[in-house]
Amino acid sequence: MRVLSKSRFKLGLECPNKLFYTSNKEYSNVKNEDTFLAALAQGGFQVEELARMHFPGGTLIDEDTWEYEKAWNLTKKLLEQKNVIIYEAAFLFEGLYIKTDILIKKGNVIDLIEVKSKSFLPDDDYLFIGKSGKMLAGWKPYLFDVAFQRHVMQSCYPYWEINSFMMMADKSKTASIDGLNQLFRITKKGNNRTGITSKVNRLEEIGNSVLGRKNITEIINDIESNKHKYNENLTFQESIVLFKDLYENDTYANWPTSFSSCKNCEFKLTESSDSKLKSGFKECFKKQHKWGEKEFNQPNIFDIYDFRKGNKLFQDGIFFKKDLTEDNIGLKVEAEKLTTSNRQWLQIEKEINNDSSYYVDKDGLKDELEKWVFPLHFIDFETSMSALPFNKGLKPYEQVAFQFSHHIYHENGTIEHARQYINNTIGGFPNFKFVRALRDALSNYEGTIFRYSHHENTILNAIYIQLNDSAELDKEDLMSFIQTISHSKRGSAIEWIGKRDMVDLWDIEKRYYYNPLTRGSNSLKEVLPASISSSP
Repeated sequence: MRVLSKSRFKLGLECPNKLFYTSNKEYSNVKNEDTFLAALAQGGFQVEELARMHFPGGTLIDEDTWEYEKAWNLTKKLLEQKNVIIYEAAFLFEGLYIKTDILIKKGNVIDLIEVKSKSFLPDDDYLFIGKSGKMLAGWKPYLFDVAFQRHVMQSCYPYWEINSFMMMADKSKTASIDGLNQLFRITKKGNNRTGITSKVNRLEEIGNSVLGRKNITEIINDIESNKHKYNENLTFQESIVLFKDLYENDTYANWPTSFSSCKNCEFKLTESSDSKLKSGFKECFKKQHKWGEKEFNQPNIFDIYDFRKGNKLFQDGIFFKKDLTEDNIGLKVEAEKLTTSNRQWLQIEKEINNDSSYYVDKDGLKDELEKWVFPLHFIDFETSMSALPFNKGLKPYEQVAFQFSHHIYHENGTIEHARQYINNTIGGFPNFKFVRALRDALSNYEGTIFRYSHHENTILNAIYIQLNDSAELDKEDLMSFIQTISHSKRGSAIEWIGKRDMVDLWDIEKRYYYNPLTRGSNSLKEVLPASISSSP
C-alpha cells in the first residue's frame, strides 16, 4: 500500500520529482548517510517525550510505520470516547496518511499539537509571518506539514473543529533543575518510536518546563485558503492531489528543474555512495535537458560558492561555468580584499582553464602578517547547546563550553601544545571554570590570538552575559578578561573591542587566499586539506 504521508508531502513540496526516487532502493540518497541529521532527530525525540508530559494520561499508538490500517483502526477506536488524549494518532483517508504528535479531543473540539525542537520567544509577533505579511521561508515546511495533517484529519471527521498548535522550546524559560536533559535518555532500548527512555513520569518532577506552544490555527486557515503558497504554480489542494497520484502510481513528475532545488538534491551520487546505485539528479537532467556524459563532465554552476545569481541565470538557460561572464555574475573588485564575486570568478576561471594553482594576495597578506605579535596563540572551543538544558538556570539552546585547546607558534618556528581544558565533572556547569582556565592559559603570554570563524567570539559573548547575571565572586575579573580578547556582538547593550581581540583566520583566508581544491568553500574542513595538498 503506497500512501502519501506527511514526510512525502513535504518532499513533494521541495520537488515533485523526488517522490519517484524516494523509497526506491535503486537510487542514492545522501540524507540516508547523514549522521548529523540522525543526531538532530534524537534531540527532537527528547522534546517530544517532555511535551507528552504536558498532557498526561494519553494513549500511544505505537505501530510500525507501514501498519497504516492497523494504526488507523486503533485510533478510530480511541476516538469513540468523548474526551481522549492520543500520542501519535493515525489518520488514513483515500491514500493520505498522517500521524500527529499529540491530539487532544474534547467532544468535537480538537487540539492538534505539532512538537518541534526549534526554539521561539512567546512575544515574537513575527515568528512565522514577517512584517511584510509573507510567510518566513524557514518555517514554511513545518507550517505546511501541519496544514496537511489538519486536511487529512478534517477529511476523516468533517464536523470536527480543529485548533492547531506548534509546541517548541521556549527561550524565555529556564530549567529549574540540574540534569533535565539526562532525564530523557537517548537509547536503542526505548519502548516507542522515539527511542527515549524517560526517568521521570510527571511534569511536576522537573519543576518548570522549558516548552511552550503557539496557536497557529489562523495561519493554517490561510494556507488552506491559498493566501500562502509553497509553489506559485500549485494551490495547497492541487499539490495534495498531484503528490498522491505521483507517489501512488510510482510516476515521474517531470517537474521543471531549478537551481535551488537541484543544487540541494539528495538523490545524487557521492564518493561514498554504492557504485551500483543510480543518481536521480542525473536522470532529471537526462530526461529534461538531454544531457549526456559530455554535459555531466562539464563544470556546472551548482557548486559556485554563495551564488545568489544562480536562480536567474539557470532560468535563462545558463548551466555551465563556460557560459558565465564578469557581467552576468556581477563581478565587483575591491582593492584591499577578495570580494565574494571575486572568489566566484576565480573559481569559475580556474575550473574552466583546469588551473589548480592557488591565488594569494601577497602584499595584502604581508601587511596583515606584519600586525601580528609573536608568540602566536591558536585556540579552538568545543561547545554544546541543546533544547533541554543540562543545568539549572539555563535556557533552551544556551551555550555550554566544555573544552578548549591552546597551541603556541613561536617565532623560531617551534609549535607547542601549551594548554587544554576539558570539563570532567558530571552534571557541573563548566562555563565559568572554562573561562578561568582560558584566562590562565593566555594571560601568561603576550602575542596575537587566533580563531577560525566567529564561533569562539560568539561563545565568549554568551559567557559574558551569563557572568553578568551570576553571583560569581570573580565575575568582574572574568568579564574584563573576555573584553580583552574579543569584541562585542552587533546590537550588544555593552560595546567593546579588546586590545587582544582574536584575529579571525577565516576572514583572512576569504580576503587574501583562494585554493581551487576547496571548490569555493571557506570551511576549515576544506581549506586545511587543500592548503596542505598544495604546499610542497
